[in-house]
Amino acid sequence: MSETTAHAHPHVDVKEFHPRAHAAIHNPKIRQNFRKAMDGLMAKRTAAFEGWDLETLRDLGANIRLKALSNLPDLLEQLEQKLTENGIKVHWAVDGDEACRIVRDICVARDAKSVIKGKSMVSEEMELNHYLQDHGIEALESDLGEYIVQLADETPSHIIMPAIHKNTGEISELMHEKTGTDLSNDVEYLTASARQQLREKFMNADVGVSGVNFAVAETGTLCLVENEGNGRMTTTVPKCHIAVTGIEKVVPSLEDVSALLALLTRSATGQHITTYFNMISSPRKGEELDGPEEVHVVLVDNGRSSIYQDDELLDTLRCIRCGACMNHCPVYTRVGGHTYGTTYPGPIGKILMPHLIGLDEGRHLPTASSLCGACGEVCPVKIPIPDLLVRLRQESVDGDRLHPAKVRGHGAKRSTGEAMIWKGWAWMHASPGIYRLGTGVAAKFRALQPSKAGAWTDFRTVPKLAPKTLHQRMKERGQ
Repeated sequence: MSETTAHAHPHVDVKEFHPRAHAAIHNPKIRQNFRKAMDGLMAKRTAAFEGWDLETLRDLGANIRLKALSNLPDLLEQLEQKLTENGIKVHWAVDGDEACRIVRDICVARDAKSVIKGKSMVSEEMELNHYLQDHGIEALESDLGEYIVQLADETPSHIIMPAIHKNTGEISELMHEKTGTDLSNDVEYLTASARQQLREKFMNADVGVSGVNFAVAETGTLCLVENEGNGRMTTTVPKCHIAVTGIEKVVPSLEDVSALLALLTRSATGQHITTYFNMISSPRKGEELDGPEEVHVVLVDNGRSSIYQDDELLDTLRCIRCGACMNHCPVYTRVGGHTYGTTYPGPIGKILMPHLIGLDEGRHLPTASSLCGACGEVCPVKIPIPDLLVRLRQESVDGDRLHPAKVRGHGAKRSTGEAMIWKGWAWMHASPGIYRLGTGVAAKFRALQPSKAGAWTDFRTVPKLAPKTLHQRMKERGQ
């Protein structure tokens, strides 16, 4: 098995969106779990921003992200310089496979047999757990939601709350089956049991792996937001800490972090601030009693440079991974995260994943939306998600004159027959005489109109053609 295919994910097929969506819609337990969770998250977000000038704060957050992206190459160089000065080793990875190899090589150099992981969507994107396991290194998730998902041999269904698709009873049954805990609906008991199981793993792990919420170029500081304390344990207890992050997470200064943090926590979980906010700037120094002996940062590109080349699609990289777009999305709420079959589900996944896997693989994503605009309205950094979905829909049929296709796999949904129909439509509407002739013929032979018009009419009645055209009616009235 080659390096590039050794950790291919065994659980999902990204092309099977529609069968999974159909199954999810007809699963009352899934519908109930997500509806309850999303209603709660939306209410908490509203309460958290009460009394704030939200639009001004969103403008500030959007401007900070835009400024960072406009100077991204320079900021990345500054970040590398500061991290190196601080004693942190910096690695660059062009894709997920290279990032996995870097992490593996660090583990091998330390003769590491076990890795404890804090929450990291980039590591999910890399499929790091499977890669390490294939190379004889145990990788255990320490975030409670990720731990539950790992026990169930599933993938996260939400970028903030990975196990949101499960209710307390399902989690209790899973932990009873996998770890021997008592069956109980007591959330505190289940949480304490999981912590007890993980504590020994923290103490014995050879390497800790975490994500990064913000990487500060000015000071070479890695910022990590969390609630459970597992992130702090992961980054301080093992003798080696490896942080993996996308290259877009860099921000110019610590001052910028304060505004983004206020937006992130309120948008994600409705909290004014999370329980823990970790700031990592160096390995353990001589006089310090705890902390890792080595700190490594793996800066992962994995398609982000391609996104960066397009002035419109660049907005995708503003994302701070709060999950608010998912919480307010009517499609995600009804079908859940696993339906998408991708690392990042929901609205942000629909605009990010086509770049990572190609539109040929993710052809269903841009059209899995009603374009209601809720995601754009709640995004804390004002990513115009609906506009980007429309752009990717154009790319999936090879773009248009204003937006030549650029995304890998573009044209995957192009249909020769459909293209000819639209060319005919444009040709007919460009000539008044041909337009009147065509509509007149259609009205005259309207009895031959088919009763079906594709999937759209599975739940709708085909509009009936009028017996007379608008021009004919107006002419009869003398107008």
